[in-house]
Amino acid sequence: MKIIDKSGKRVDGKASSSDIKKKLKEEDPIIRNAVKDENIEEFSPMDPPDAYDKEKTTVKGVDVDNLDKALDHFIQEHNEMAPIIDKFDEALNRFKEMEYQLDQETNDIFNEFFVYFDSHIMPHNRKEERHLFPALHNSLIAAGEHGEDNLTSVDLMEDDHVKFIQLATLSFNFLGLAARLPDNHSRFLVLDIAYHNSRELIELLKLHVFREDNTLFPLAQKYMDPKDLAAILEKL
Repeated sequence: MKIIDKSGKRVDGKASSSDIKKKLKEEDPIIRNAVKDENIEEFSPMDPPDAYDKEKTTVKGVDVDNLDKALDHFIQEHNEMAPIIDKFDEALNRFKEMEYQLDQETNDIFNEFFVYFDSHIMPHNRKEERHLFPALHNSLIAAGEHGEDNLTSVDLMEDDHVKFIQLATLSFNFLGLAARLPDNHSRFLVLDIAYHNSRELIELLKLHVFREDNTLFPLAQKYMDPKDLAAILEKL
C-alpha cells in the first residue's frame, strides 16, 4: 500500500507518481528538444491540407491553360476519362448503399469501367511512360528538381501507374470471385474488399490526373526543350 500525505508526497521518502510525471515533463529530452519553427504552417489531423488545392500546386511562370500541344494531348485524354471515372464512382456509392446487392445497371457500369480501364487508361499510361516520362525525368534532374537518389515527380507518377494495375486487378477479381460464392456471409466479405479496393482506385485516379494536369505537365512546359516536346507530339 502506498502511503501519501495530504500534499500528494509519499511519506516513506520515495517519489510519488505525480512527482515523477512532473519531473519527466521538465526533463524529457524529446519535449525539451522539440523546438517549433514559427514560420512552418501546421495542420491538424482533423483538418488536413487539401490535396486538390491548385494554389499549392501551381508552377510559377507557367500558364496551365496554354501548354504545348504534346502535353495538351495527354490532358485531353484525361478529360475523356473523367465521365467514365465519375460514373463508376457513383455506381460504387449506390452499390455500397444497397449493401452490395448487384443489380443489372450497376453491373453494366462496372463492366464498362473495367473494359475502359484496359482499353484506354492502360494505353494512356503506357504512352506517358514511353514518350514523356524519360525525357521529363532527365530535364527535371538537369534543372535540380529532384530529391535524394535523383527521384523526381516522374517516379511518383510511375508508382501510381503500378498501383492502378494492382487495385484494378484486385477489384475485378474479387467482384468475379464473389459471384461464385454460395455462402452469403463470405460473398459479403469479398464484395466489401472489392468495394474498398475500387474506392481506393477511384481516389488515386482522380488525384493522379489532378497532379499531372496541374503540376507535372506544367513542369514539363517549364523545363523541357521545345524540340523534345515536338518530337513527342510526332510519336503520339
